[in-house]
Amino acid sequence: MPGPIPILPNDAGEDGHILHSLTLFGEMLRRVGLEIGSGNMLDLVRATEHVSIGRRGEFFQAARSILVHRKQDLPVFDEAFQVFWRKPSDRTTTMDLRSLGEQKRFRKPQISTGRDDEPEGDAYLEGEPDDNSVQNVDLSRTYSAVEVFRQKDFSEFTALEMTEARHMMTNLTWDLGQRRTRRLAPGKSGPLDLRRTMRQSLKYNGEFLELAHRAPKDKPRSLVLICDVSGSMERYTRMLLQFIHTISSGFDQFEAFLFATRLTRITRSLRYRSIDQSIDEVSKAVTDWAGGTRIGDAIKTFNYQWLRRVLRGQAVVLIISDGWDRGDPELLAKETSRLQRSCHRLIWLNPLLGSPTYQPLTQGMKAALPFVDDFLPVNNLNSLDSLSLHLSSLGPDRQLGQAYRTPVEEEPEPEPTPEDRPIDRLNLPSFQHPLWGKRR
Repeated sequence: MPGPIPILPNDAGEDGHILHSLTLFGEMLRRVGLEIGSGNMLDLVRATEHVSIGRRGEFFQAARSILVHRKQDLPVFDEAFQVFWRKPSDRTTTMDLRSLGEQKRFRKPQISTGRDDEPEGDAYLEGEPDDNSVQNVDLSRTYSAVEVFRQKDFSEFTALEMTEARHMMTNLTWDLGQRRTRRLAPGKSGPLDLRRTMRQSLKYNGEFLELAHRAPKDKPRSLVLICDVSGSMERYTRMLLQFIHTISSGFDQFEAFLFATRLTRITRSLRYRSIDQSIDEVSKAVTDWAGGTRIGDAIKTFNYQWLRRVLRGQAVVLIISDGWDRGDPELLAKETSRLQRSCHRLIWLNPLLGSPTYQPLTQGMKAALPFVDDFLPVNNLNSLDSLSLHLSSLGPDRQLGQAYRTPVEEEPEPEPTPEDRPIDRLNLPSFQHPLWGKRR
């Protein structure tokens, strides 16, 4: 049986350690069974701008109201808070998950923490404790191990790590903001609503004491995702399909397409809750797995067959591809430009962009990037966190922009040439009056 859980003491005395301690506290709450997402932790970080961590009572109430969603989790949170946010006098304080009310079977982390005293072998990583055992986790090691895992490239994931990553992706919050529609709804400002104004005047004997207004109605934006499943993307395909399945559940209006040499719509195949069942349905629908890549032809098919049907309400479009293309670069540039003008934001996600030495030198990327609004990596869990924050920060206005601009050397301005006048070609003799330029 593993030993008790050593809890890292509170080291948030300095400003630089506050975020570290909050992150570790959230990870500890997840380990004891609370459902804590990245959005909840961001709300808690924002709350520290108004509530000082030094005021223990106020910070406790703020964290309790943000992080606890079920009544049965209140005693678990209270005891976990007392254990974690204590005076840094004892570095070996221990905590038993069962003492916090954790009755569920708990799966051990599927990543190595690098401890010398841990047993080796797959049985230790894959095994689940029996009902009579007490599951313990070294939280002082967990934070660093989780960070290493979140920075690990998707192409290096094992099957067990994919399962762990799937659970971590479900905690991400996806929000594209609101779009302004032409429909009007009751509001505090805007055009005067005469019908409601007259109806409200009846209670004042016909006097117009309350004026009703109508304002444009806001609705959530839709998301369209187009993913490359060609041979060059094969090592990322499985993980990206899990990402597509996870993000599809976060939007009411969501469309997904896969392409290699042809475009295939897979939105209906993602309706299953089971990721394995959804992938089976997708594999039946897509016939060109790990084939060649024709990005321009795929985007052209989307523009001509699906654009008007699925790009409704200022949709945000995500294209996931490494940019390797065997098609016509001019066609890719033309169709990407048309797609950008038709959506609210065009974002290109490239798994190779996570490498610090990557340069967009392929002909496909060179052709498409001038017409892409954002060029972002999608190679690990941290990149998905950054993508989630970026999508939530999109503004309401439509702004076209280039995601990547190649540096261009400024050419010196040419010397001005004398103006070519037809009269000068006649070579007429010049005449100057003797009094010109003299004072009288």
